[in-house]
Amino acid sequence: MKENKFLAIYNDILLHIRKGTFQPNDKLPSENELSQRYNTSRETIRKALNLLSEHGYIQKIKGKGSIVLDVGKYDFPVSGLVSFKELTQKMKKPARTIVHELEKVEPDEYIKRHLGVTSKDEVWRVVRAREIEGEKIILDKDFFNEKFVPLLTRDICENSIYEYIENELKLKISFAKKEMFVDQVTDEDQKYLDLNGYEHIVVVKNFVYLEDASLFQYTESRHRLDKFRFVDFARRTQ
Repeated sequence: MKENKFLAIYNDILLHIRKGTFQPNDKLPSENELSQRYNTSRETIRKALNLLSEHGYIQKIKGKGSIVLDVGKYDFPVSGLVSFKELTQKMKKPARTIVHELEKVEPDEYIKRHLGVTSKDEVWRVVRAREIEGEKIILDKDFFNEKFVPLLTRDICENSIYEYIENELKLKISFAKKEMFVDQVTDEDQKYLDLNGYEHIVVVKNFVYLEDASLFQYTESRHRLDKFRFVDFARRTQ
């Protein structure tokens, strides 16, 4: 019974956060106020708040209480090199990958230029929609040099290609060069994403290298405009 109570409170506070009753950076009522509001014990309130904190909706700050986080946008590390699986595990949000295309192709001029391959090489082309909390908000178009990644399956692409490359192929992914810009929404974006009326999209191009500086992957990652906050860390040097 207690479990049902704290889950009901968790869901009710979450509803208020999503509706905007509690705005980002607002402080939630105290545990005492919430226990009176929901006619329950502070222990039950604490369980509900801990669950909200674990799922990334609030931040509990000692001496200040529970602060509402911005749930409308997800932090995307610009300088990091992480897989979608690693990113969503850190977010603690329900997510899934939908594989729309997986094929081995002859590279066109665009891919030859971006992946550093020739007409004699074969390339894996993978198109995946990334869904977070029920909305498809990222479209990843990946190209892998078949010389380094000889096999890909739908299961691998649905789980984590990086996990497969590092754990099964024993290759070390080392660094990436990135480009970011805002682009017009394409027919492909319209087809695979929940765009919510947006006509522009944030594009992150990744050129990813192995430890020996071999370029093995080129990715065009297309993010819905309102859903991501691109973050970086910089240090001034003289």
